[in-house]
Amino acid sequence: MILVGLVARIVWALKPGERKLAELKRQGLIIGEGCEILNGYDFGSEPYLVTIGDNVRISAGVRITTHDGGVWVLRHLYPDFSDADRFGRVRIGDNCHIGMDAIIMPGVTIGSNSIVGAGGVVTHDVPAGSIVAGVPARVIGTIEGYRAKHEPEFVHTKYLDWDGKRRAIERLLPPLEGK
Repeated sequence: MILVGLVARIVWALKPGERKLAELKRQGLIIGEGCEILNGYDFGSEPYLVTIGDNVRISAGVRITTHDGGVWVLRHLYPDFSDADRFGRVRIGDNCHIGMDAIIMPGVTIGSNSIVGAGGVVTHDVPAGSIVAGVPARVIGTIEGYRAKHEPEFVHTKYLDWDGKRRAIERLLPPLEGK
């Protein structure tokens, strides 16, 4: 039985990203239009409890959890909880960025136009237009504040080819000393 589970995990890991997402959608995952979902994600054992809005980017290593593993302890302490589980839907609004290796816990709603910082552990709802980071994740700013602070650093490279992007970046960033 252990070998079967191991083989299933290996087969899943080797499956191309688009085929994984198609399978998760068949299982009930809802994904909006214009999303970018990078490999290495884990949408948990109940993908039908996850809703992702339009224009959402989910970076590599993001984990979305829809159940509370802590119930394990109660199952062994209290006979009337021997078969208990606890679940929560996860909703990600439109136009969000979820940073690398972030973890989103059960029952969380991330409001539209928000950013979750890399490695953040989101345990509570995120207000629309917010930036959250940390463990546990907390609000550290707003989208408008982020724009105001960093606008002078923005480089318009999204539609350039690799060489054009490199030239644009190197014009703005001086070389490191001694290089």
